[in-house]
Amino acid sequence: MSSTELPSAPAANVLPKVATVRVAEGERLCSVGLPGITLTVRSRPPAREGLPPALYVHGLGGSSQNWSALMELLDGDVDCEAVDLPGFGDSPPPDDGDYSITAHARAVIRYLDASDRGPVHLFGNSLGGAVATRVAAVRPDLVRTLTLVSPALPEIRVQRSAVPTALLAVPGVTALFTRLTRQWTAEQRVRGVMHLCYGDPTRVSPEGFTNAVEEMERRLRLPYFWDAMTRSARGLVNAYTLGGQHALWRQAERVLAPTLLIYGGRDQLVGHRMCRKAARSFRDSRLLSLPEAGHVAMMEYPEVVARAFRELLAESGEAAGEPTAAGRARGGARGKEAAAGQDEAVTENAGS
Repeated sequence: MSSTELPSAPAANVLPKVATVRVAEGERLCSVGLPGITLTVRSRPPAREGLPPALYVHGLGGSSQNWSALMELLDGDVDCEAVDLPGFGDSPPPDDGDYSITAHARAVIRYLDASDRGPVHLFGNSLGGAVATRVAAVRPDLVRTLTLVSPALPEIRVQRSAVPTALLAVPGVTALFTRLTRQWTAEQRVRGVMHLCYGDPTRVSPEGFTNAVEEMERRLRLPYFWDAMTRSARGLVNAYTLGGQHALWRQAERVLAPTLLIYGGRDQLVGHRMCRKAARSFRDSRLLSLPEAGHVAMMEYPEVVARAFRELLAESGEAAGEPTAAGRARGGARGKEAAAGQDEAVTENAGS
């Protein structure tokens, strides 16, 4: 698709002022400038020094706030950071307007290289799960373990309830949707999102709902909000069509890191039936199926997810904060040399 079919997002230095992003008690936000992008990173000070680093990657339409509950539970196990992907949360759009899975993965890689935090315990939800899968496949030196919550990996039979989200990728649909929903309040939009993403929306506290409405109001004031949503949805759909070494399932098979897969039985966006294929595809995987969870298990059942991650740490020999022998090999000089070539493969596929 031509880049002229969607209006270009305004440059970061001319964006309008909007309300500040919510920062929970104990959290910090910082802005990191990298080539072509500026990322906002949310963090929690670790409970003690020397804990291994972790990085969390949100899904389509989400932000680093999606991980706040889990980060609080794991701050005694890992040194937590969550990134706002370009165009989401408090991160401005990328300079080149590229929202492909490859571009998002490249943003994560650039941040990890620049911060020198790798290898990390990498988490991803939904679109962030596809991004994290690609990062783990092309840069194994950067990933200690991989935890995927309802990862958006290609499905042959897409669930009917997921079709409206996929339609955002179709030219003209976003403009039509925004016209048809112009009168919707932020409360109505948030209720719709929660009914789509949660197995049981009543689990959301009144405070949580109020915070979500405030964040929705903030996002709707951003001139690039729908552009980021549309282009990212299109990037995800395009990634589903890629073949060869860039195919997401092929890349899942290349992941070396111990992997925890978490699927919800009530997920309306990623079919629960895909959990078995995922368990077969990731070579060193363990599967957690939550029958009552929807698409965002880390927000619905953070205690259960935290416990499963600690079990992953113990099983993979990472509980003490030291990488396994495989992890040390991935982080060695030879791994760095191999990774340099793999990162080029990501760059070459940037237009996907």
